[in-house]
Amino acid sequence: METRPRVVVTGIGVVTSIGIGVEPFWRAVLAGQSGISRVESFDTGRYAVHMGGEVKAFDAAAYVRRQPLDSMARASHLAIAAARLALDDAQLSIEQLDPYTAGVAMGTTSGEPAMIEKFDDLEMAGARDRIGPEFVGQYPCHVIAAHVGSEFGFRGPNVVIPTACAAGNYALAHALDTLRSGAADVMIAGGSDSFSRITYTGFARLGAIAPEQCQPFDLNRKGMIPGEGAAVLVLERLDRAIARGATMYAELAGYGLTCDAHHMTAPQGDGATRAMRLAMADAGVEPTDVGYISAHGTGTAVNDRIETMAVKAAFGDAAYTVPISSIKSMLGHTMGAASAIEAASCALAVRDDAIPPTIHYESRDPECDLDYVPNTSRRQPVAVAMNNAYAFGGNNASVIFRKMRA
Repeated sequence: METRPRVVVTGIGVVTSIGIGVEPFWRAVLAGQSGISRVESFDTGRYAVHMGGEVKAFDAAAYVRRQPLDSMARASHLAIAAARLALDDAQLSIEQLDPYTAGVAMGTTSGEPAMIEKFDDLEMAGARDRIGPEFVGQYPCHVIAAHVGSEFGFRGPNVVIPTACAAGNYALAHALDTLRSGAADVMIAGGSDSFSRITYTGFARLGAIAPEQCQPFDLNRKGMIPGEGAAVLVLERLDRAIARGATMYAELAGYGLTCDAHHMTAPQGDGATRAMRLAMADAGVEPTDVGYISAHGTGTAVNDRIETMAVKAAFGDAAYTVPISSIKSMLGHTMGAASAIEAASCALAVRDDAIPPTIHYESRDPECDLDYVPNTSRRQPVAVAMNNAYAFGGNNASVIFRKMRA
C-alpha cells in the first residue's frame, strides 16, 4: 500500500500588531498582549467605532529587496515580509532550491484594497485622468502570490485563494496537496491582508465592530475588531527536511474543507462540524487526540455560539476537555491572514506544549460553555492542534498540526 508523503513545517514568518518575527510574536501571544489601539491609518471620525489592529512598526523596505516598493501595495509588502522571515527561519536560501519546484500559495480577503480606495478617491474628486496603469498591475488579488514568487524567484505552482476569512487555511490545504502529489518540493503558504477603509466601513455598517475590545465567547461580547497582518509557513516533505537537517516545528497532517451553501454572512454550523471531522479523518486522529483547538472566535454573538455548537457536534464529550482559544482577542480579525497567523500559533503550540489564552474574558455565557483558556496561557501537552476558520460565503476550513514523531 502506497504511503502518502508526510509534510512538515520548517519555517514560520509572521507580521502582526503584537510582533514581527516568530519568537517576538509567540512571546506576545503567550503573554496575552493586545495589539488593539485607536486607528491611525485613516480618520474614523465618521464612524461610531475607532479601534483596530494595525501593524504600526513595519518597514517594507527591510524585506522587499528585488522589486521596487512602489510597484506593489501593502498586502504584498506584508506577504513578502512574512515569506522572507519564514525562509530565514527555515534556514533555506534561494540558492538551495530548484525554482521550478518551489511554489507559493497565499490566501486573502481583500487583495490590495488600498488601490481601489485610491481609485474611488480620484473618481469622487473628478480626477479620473490621474488613475494610471498601475491600478491594473497592483489591484487584482492574484498579484500577492505573484509578487512573493517574483521576490524569491519561485517558478513553481503559484496561487492566491480568496476565500475570505478562511483563506489562510485554504492556502495551507492547497500547499499540502501540492506537496503530497509531488508537484513541488517546497511550498510557502499563508495569508495576507492590509488594513482597509473598505473592510472597516463594511463591518461598521453591519454593526459588527466592538467599541473597545474583542471578547470571544464572553457573555458580554460586542463584536469583532478589524486588523491586518500576514503569516507564511515553509512546508516541505519530511524526507527532504530530514536530508537537509532542518528544524521541524510540527507536521501538517491533514485538512477538511466544506461550504455551508446556506447564507452569505450567517454561519450554520453543520459545515464547520464536517470540516473538523474531515480534517481529523485526513490526519488519522480522533477527537481525544486533539490537545488544542484554535478557534475562529471572532467575538460576535452569532459566530461564537455557532462555533461552540459545531465543536460539540464534532468532538462529542471530548469537547468539554479540549482547550479552545481565540487569539483574535489580541490581534483583532486579520481577515485572509487570520487563519494563517493562527496556523503559526498552532505549530508553535505543538512545538512548545503551550496554549494561548483568550484575553478579555470576563463573564461566562451559558451558551458558550467550553474551556476557552481565559486570560492566561497554559503549559500542557499538545500532541495535536486543530486550526479552525469560517468565512463569509459559508467557507469552512480546518487544518491539523501534529507533533513530530518517528
